[in-house]
Amino acid sequence: MSFTIAIDGPAAAGKGTISRAVAAHFGFAHLDTGLLYRAVGARHLAGAEPVAAATQLTAADLEADDLRTPEVAQAASRVAAIGAVRAALVDFQRAFARRAGGAVLDGRDIGTVICPEAEAKLFVTASPEVRAERRYRELREKGIETDFATVLADTRERDARDMGRTDAPLRPADDAVEIDTSHLSIDEAVAAAIAAVDQAMKERTT
Repeated sequence: MSFTIAIDGPAAAGKGTISRAVAAHFGFAHLDTGLLYRAVGARHLAGAEPVAAATQLTAADLEADDLRTPEVAQAASRVAAIGAVRAALVDFQRAFARRAGGAVLDGRDIGTVICPEAEAKLFVTASPEVRAERRYRELREKGIETDFATVLADTRERDARDMGRTDAPLRPADDAVEIDTSHLSIDEAVAAAIAAVDQAMKERTT
C-alpha cells in the first residue's frame, strides 16, 4: 500500500522537523525535497549550469557538507525558479512518493504540483520574524557570523521569490491543513501534524 503525505511551507517554518517526526511515527520513508534544490544550487555555485546540474544529480550530491549555508539556500531558491530544473527533478520525487510502505515529502510544491493526489496534505508556516529568529539562532550555533536584520531580509527575499515565481509558486493546496508554528512548541506542532494525518487516514478508509 502507498500513502503519500505532502508537507509544504516556507523556510524555517518547521516543516523539516515535523516531516521527520511524522515519517518516524508512521514508519514511512522521508524525502526532504529542498535538499535536491540545495544540491543543484551548490553545484551551480561551483560553476555548473543549473539544468545540467539537475539532470546529473547524484546521491553523493545530497550528502555534501555545505548544503545548509545561507549562500546555498539563496542559490537553491534561484535555481528552483527555473522551470527546466523543476521538471528534471519531478520524476524522482513522484516515484519516491508512491513507494510501497508510505512516504513523506516536504518542500514547497509537493501538495500543489508534485503530488496533487497525496492522501494527506499539510502546509506548515510561521511569521517571517519567527522564522528569521529560528534561522539566526541555527546559523550562530553553527558558527556562521551574521545578524538578525540580514537573516530577516534574506527570509523575506526568499519568500517573495518562492511565492512570486511563475512555475509552481509556494502556496498551500486548496485541501491542505494549515499549521502555524509561530507559537507552538515542537511537540505541539508534531502532534497537530500527526492528528491531521490520522484524520486523513480515517477518511480514506470510510
